[in-house]
Amino acid sequence: MSTPAPRPETYEPDPGRWRTLAVCLAVGFITLLDVSVVNVALPSIERSLDAGPTQLQLVVAGYTLAFGLVLVPAGRLGDAGWRRHLFIGGLIGFLLTSLAAGLAPTDDALAVARLAQGVFAGMLNPQVVGLIQQQFRGFERGRAFGLFGATIGVSTAVGPLLGGVILAVAGEENGWRWVFGINVPIILVLLPFAWKYVPTSVRKAGPRHLDAVGLGLIGAATVFVMYPFVTTSGVDDDPARWWGLVVAAVALVALVAWERRYQRRTGDAVLDPGLLRTPSFRNGAILGAAYFSGFTGVFLLTTLYLQNDLGYDPLAAGLVAMPFAVCSGVSAWLSGRLVHRWGRTVVVAGLVVVLVGMVSTDLAIRVIGDDPDVAGPVMALTLAIAGAGSGLVISPNQTLALADVPVERAGVAGSMIQLGQRIGSSLGIAAVLSLYYAGSAAGLGGAAATGRALLVTITLVAVALVVSVVDLRARHAAGEQPDTNSGATPA
Repeated sequence: MSTPAPRPETYEPDPGRWRTLAVCLAVGFITLLDVSVVNVALPSIERSLDAGPTQLQLVVAGYTLAFGLVLVPAGRLGDAGWRRHLFIGGLIGFLLTSLAAGLAPTDDALAVARLAQGVFAGMLNPQVVGLIQQQFRGFERGRAFGLFGATIGVSTAVGPLLGGVILAVAGEENGWRWVFGINVPIILVLLPFAWKYVPTSVRKAGPRHLDAVGLGLIGAATVFVMYPFVTTSGVDDDPARWWGLVVAAVALVALVAWERRYQRRTGDAVLDPGLLRTPSFRNGAILGAAYFSGFTGVFLLTTLYLQNDLGYDPLAAGLVAMPFAVCSGVSAWLSGRLVHRWGRTVVVAGLVVVLVGMVSTDLAIRVIGDDPDVAGPVMALTLAIAGAGSGLVISPNQTLALADVPVERAGVAGSMIQLGQRIGSSLGIAAVLSLYYAGSAAGLGGAAATGRALLVTITLVAVALVVSVVDLRARHAAGEQPDTNSGATPA
């Protein structure tokens, strides 16, 4: 059966689109903030709930995993006309699960609450991307995605600082509960604005397929890839856990076979072959997954190193990451104009700068060792360099990846990109945490254990750079130039 042609959606931007964008950015900020704000609270959670390495990894990586797995079906339902319903319902669900995480009596209850919190975050974010794609055109779209990229970079980097402030005010014993509870008043303020400014979409007629089998196979493959890393403590680990990688490989083979068949039958496979055949989208999605798998773990590693090994309090550890947030926010704000003029070259340059900053951070940790007076200021400088580059990567890559995607597929396409980012984040966090804890258990010093884990993040960012260079060369070979109308390079 041939693939059904997509049904076009007519959506004219309205004068209130910038107010809608403000609401979207606020929602994107709090959901992405929860990826990193918990980092500085991990030692406090460990002491308060007597949590082990596996539970701690689930608290961090479980959120991003659940976040990622819900993105595609939520994006598809949003494109089908349920965007406003999912936006409002996701906000309410995120409020309730944040409250549940803050009140969790045990480490297992906290892990479950974080998984549920990730589900509602995954409901919200495709609607944010879909609204930007639908309501903005041309140069304005580049600016809007630039602001969204700044939101991603700043929320991820400022999380440790905000968590440190909360712990300093509320106390380290139970202050971690307010790290989650702070979402409650923020969402209560946001809800009336969301109700007023998120537009009602026209609900499409016809069947809507969610491809539950495809989603289940993606989830199984991801979980079993993560399993050997999440279940390691570095002491007397069972080697049989590595069989999880074999199960993951089988799930991936089954996924490819199923998706081909499902796409022929319905045209609604989770991994839409039509989108994956678009070079700009495919390369952007791969680059995003590789970059986030390395980028997200940096803050977790440096926070653990500063607190566990150098004796920094949570606030001081958060301040070290603050220059990254500032530099990332400024460069992301500028990137909307830069990508309009230079296209993929901006992303390549940004990744080179990120690598310089991350390699410098690794070298600083290894050379300085466990000297707390020197390590913090030097790391703040090297992370600032990485932040300046990061702002040139996230939003320009998203703009370029979505440049050739039809508006009626915007939610699905955006959610596919974020699916790769969230799964990449989950795998990267699980890998670096397992290496860090294994190194600590083996008696390595804090600097050595952190440096070894940082090599994983550096390698993954280098992979993103390779993908970006390949895409840039392909565009040049095709004689493509930056598109002054769309703010992106056409593919």
